[in-house]
This record gives sequence, structure tokens and C-alpha cells, in this order.
Amino acid sequence: MKKKIESILIANRGEIAIRISVSAKKMGIKTFGIKTSKEPSAYYLQFVDEIVDFTEILSDIPEFLDIDRIIYAIKEYNIDAVHPGYGYLAENPYFAQKCNEEGIIFIGPSPDSIYKLGNKTIAKQLASRHNVPLLEGSNGNIRNVKHAKQLAKTIGYPVILKAASGGGGRGMRIVEKEADIEKMFRMAQNEAEKAFADRSVFMEKYVRNPRHIEFQILADHHGNIIHLGERECSIQRKHQKLIEESPSFALNEELRSKMGESAINIAKASNYKNAGTVEFLLDELGDFYFMEMNTRIQVEHPVTEMVTGYDLIEWQIRIAQNEELSIKQEDVSLKGWAIECRINAEDVQSGFTPYLGTVEKIHLSKGKNVRFDTGITEGSNVTASFDSMLAKLICYGDTREKAISNTLATLNKLQIQGIKTTIPFCKAVLNHPKFKKGDISTSFIEKDMEQLHYQEEDEEMIDAFWAALDHSVQLEIEDKTYVDYEKGKNITPWLMNKRLKSL
Repeated sequence: MKKKIESILIANRGEIAIRISVSAKKMGIKTFGIKTSKEPSAYYLQFVDEIVDFTEILSDIPEFLDIDRIIYAIKEYNIDAVHPGYGYLAENPYFAQKCNEEGIIFIGPSPDSIYKLGNKTIAKQLASRHNVPLLEGSNGNIRNVKHAKQLAKTIGYPVILKAASGGGGRGMRIVEKEADIEKMFRMAQNEAEKAFADRSVFMEKYVRNPRHIEFQILADHHGNIIHLGERECSIQRKHQKLIEESPSFALNEELRSKMGESAINIAKASNYKNAGTVEFLLDELGDFYFMEMNTRIQVEHPVTEMVTGYDLIEWQIRIAQNEELSIKQEDVSLKGWAIECRINAEDVQSGFTPYLGTVEKIHLSKGKNVRFDTGITEGSNVTASFDSMLAKLICYGDTREKAISNTLATLNKLQIQGIKTTIPFCKAVLNHPKFKKGDISTSFIEKDMEQLHYQEEDEEMIDAFWAALDHSVQLEIEDKTYVDYEKGKNITPWLMNKRLKSL
């Protein structure tokens, strides 16, 4: 019987550290954050109750991956639980096991579930035994090049090679013909070893132009498992998600019920507890296939929170302290529509390369249907030490059309100066006619995007206007978005009066 959690160490950084702290403190739980030598003045440290200082400890292991150091700190400060967020140690079964051995509550699933579902080969075997649809593929890992060629010939090209122990697009290679399979097999192996310390890869039939649909599940220690509907994650580049929404334009209630049932079956098959995400491919005929299960909170979890009204971090904590789910499947309904844009420090027109520098200014006019999760503030340095994601903009609307409109209006007001970001890219996607119609797939960017950068006709003029202004000038301009409905263009003054006063 687990005790009530009174304190949590957040073994992560950035916006997810802030997100976890906000929910924990709302529950009356004391939060601890980790101060690192790479960002000793990090913005997220302002949101925790107490700071654990790792800056003076010399180690070759990055702070958020140093299991022994984290365990020692938890025991030294007499902390009840640890929340790993996503990335780093969130899907490390050894870390979860060490927490269990030391009497620390790990806010996530069991080490056994993390291991089984983290290994794609084992996860596919579990899915097969529990009647979850699978793509045709190898019954285990590929032994060698000869084995890969034999399998591909049986399955039929194109095929895709995937790392058995990882995800996030690493260790994946699409093979169109036999002449390429040896090269792609070696590349997949090498990348898998580098990313996951495991060269094992498996093979599946490659589906052209699928949608990427994932289901959020919650499972407690009392035998209750529910799903909270789906998220559409098809807008991605090189298997990296860029824009997500909930619900999906492609699902009706019958298909949602079938996919949700399959997601729950995967959770049952692995004796899963806590929050998790089951990912599927949905083809053009409406058939779906299990891909993987992520045994952690997802980056895109806010869109589910917006359309269901449930705080997923809060439920992670409640389940970890042995509370029973008070939500029944029949209680779950998806109301309205939510869209999330990942705002990354990247130069989109240079192939989405990371962009380093200092954030000089941030401006966003928030509203009741707008959520901005970020781990940066003015003066924050964007370095090569961490992931390029700066923030997540989540907007809500009663309908998909309204959600798109609200997101575009908010993106037009969002200003991050000093570095290049994916804001213009997000605008380009949301303004695209096929996206607006819901006609999307995982190949949308490669096949349908003629340009990756969107700029309003008036943006260049307004930027020139700012550059020419004398610092002493003060203007009063009403804070609103002007819409030329005839031409369908948004013109936004970006809160000109406040921006001018700050100069």
C-alpha cells in the first residue's frame, strides 16, 4: 500500500518541469527541482519549492541521466517520489527498478511494463496475442543482411526497419528496393546502437501516406483502465511530431471505440499502471495497426487535457499513490477541438537545423482558449546541450475550424525575438488548404508543402516600421487582430502599444 505523496523530485527540466510542479503544488505537494551546471539560472527553477544543486558535483554523466546521483539526492532530502517527465530517464526500466528498491515512488509504470513495451519486438508479440492489429513483419529481430533480404522479399517492398529498443524516429529506415537493403540495415543498426545502446532492429511492411493516431490511457492499481480519446500526430518530419490535435478528423465514434479498445488491450497485456500512450498507423482504407506504446506522459498531452478537462499529471500522481480512478469510460467525452504547435528553436528553411542564441523578447497575448507551456523567458540561452523545443502553443475552439482560426490568430501575436523558430512553419501548415480540410498524412510535409515558411503580406512592412521607430515614440494601438475576410488574410499589430513602451 503506497503512502500519500507529500514531496516530489522532478527529474527533468524546461516546460515539463514547470508543468509537473504546477499540478503537484495544486495538490499540496512540495516540489524539488534540479539545478545543473549547464543552466544554473534556468527558468523552471522559479516554479519549484526547493532546489537540489548538482552544479558542484563533477561527473561525466549528464545530470538528468545520473541515476545514482538522483537516487542519493532523493534520499538525502527525504523526498517521497520522483517524476521523470519525458525523455531522459522516463522510459528507463533500471531507474524505475532502483526507485522501487530504495522505497521511492516512481510516478510511472512498473519496470516490467517499461521494459516489455519499450522493446518493440516484445510489444508486438504482446499485441499479437491480444488481437491487436499488426502490420506484416518480422517475428522478432533481424539476424543479418541475408535474413533482412529474405524477409523483405516475403513481405514485399517497401519495408521499414525500426530500432527494437527505441523510438522518436531514431533507427528507422525506409527501404524501397533490394539494392538498398544492406546499406539501410547497417545504418539502422548503427543509429539504434548510438541512440539506445542496442543494435537490434526489426522489419515491418511500410504503409504509404498513413495517419499517425495515438490514444491516451489511464490505468490504476485496482484493475481500472480507460482511454481519453485520440490525438492526431500526422504532421511530422523524419518521424518527429510538429503539430498535434485532438480529436482526429479521420475518426468516427465506431472507429474511435475500436481503436480505444485495442489501446486498452495493450495496457492489459502488459499489466500497465499509470498514464501511457498507444500509437497506431491508420491507412487510407480506415484499417489501423499497432506501432508502439510510450510508457510516459507525452509532449502533446495538453490537447487531451483541453478536450476532456482532466489533468493528466494530477492523475499520474494519484495513481502512483494508489488512488482508484474515479473516471469511468462512459464519463469521457471529447468536447471541442484543440491544436498544439511545437515552437522549436530551428531554422526551418535550412532543413530544421537547431538555432542557437539568446531569447531577447517574448510576447504572447493569452486568452481563455490559449495555453502556452514554455521553459524559457527573456534572456534565456538556447544551447546545443538540450532539445530545441522552446514552448508549446495550445489553442482551443468549439470546432476544428475555430481551433485553427484561434491558433493562427495567436501565432500572429506570438513574438520570440533573437532566434529563429518554427512559428512561420506552423503558420504555413495551418494556412494550407489540405490541412484545413483535414486531408493530411505523415508524408504531408514532404508531399504537400510547397513552402515551409509563411509570412503575412504586412509582416515585412510592420518589421520595417519597428526598425525605423525612435525609442522615444509612444503609440497607443488597440490590442486586437484585424481580419480581412474578403482576402482571408490576418493582420496583427502584436500589441504595438505595449511593445513600443518596452523599447
